[in-house]
Amino acid sequence: MQANENQLVLRSKNGDQTAFEKLYREHVGRIYALCLRMCGQKELAEDLTQEAFVRAWQKLGSFRGDSAFGSWLYRLTSNVVIGHLRKHAKWQEEQFVDHTHEKLLGSHTEEAHQSDINKALLGLSQQARVVLIMYEYLGYQHNEISAITGMAIGTSKTHLHRAKAYLAQRAQAQAS
Repeated sequence: MQANENQLVLRSKNGDQTAFEKLYREHVGRIYALCLRMCGQKELAEDLTQEAFVRAWQKLGSFRGDSAFGSWLYRLTSNVVIGHLRKHAKWQEEQFVDHTHEKLLGSHTEEAHQSDINKALLGLSQQARVVLIMYEYLGYQHNEISAITGMAIGTSKTHLHRAKAYLAQRAQAQAS
């Protein structure tokens, strides 16, 4: 699989759009899920997914292969989403609707569990959600989050702490 992906990346770098389309089909689901988790809006997530792949095509020459293509694409996508949020003045403390009446955790199917996680993430402020995803899912450190988002390192740590506490509280409430 990895060798095939490396071949697709190499062919794509040489302008092979069919090879890039295969990479797109392999990764579009995960990239859309990342965008949706970070921005919390389906239509915007669709637009940002497309923007991420356009940007990936444009910047494919800068992919050195030090990491997996998927990892590189995740980082590029997170930068696209954060750039959009900052550009469109949505980078603010904003609480999304809290669906405490809905059962968030405890579902036995993977699809339902993912949906529950997404619902729980929407209960976070946009900044807290982005910090949590960047730190926990993408492996960024607080200094990297600070450099990308423009928030202070201490603010990033505070958002992460509050996000974890909020999610733990929701999980505990569901377990009761």
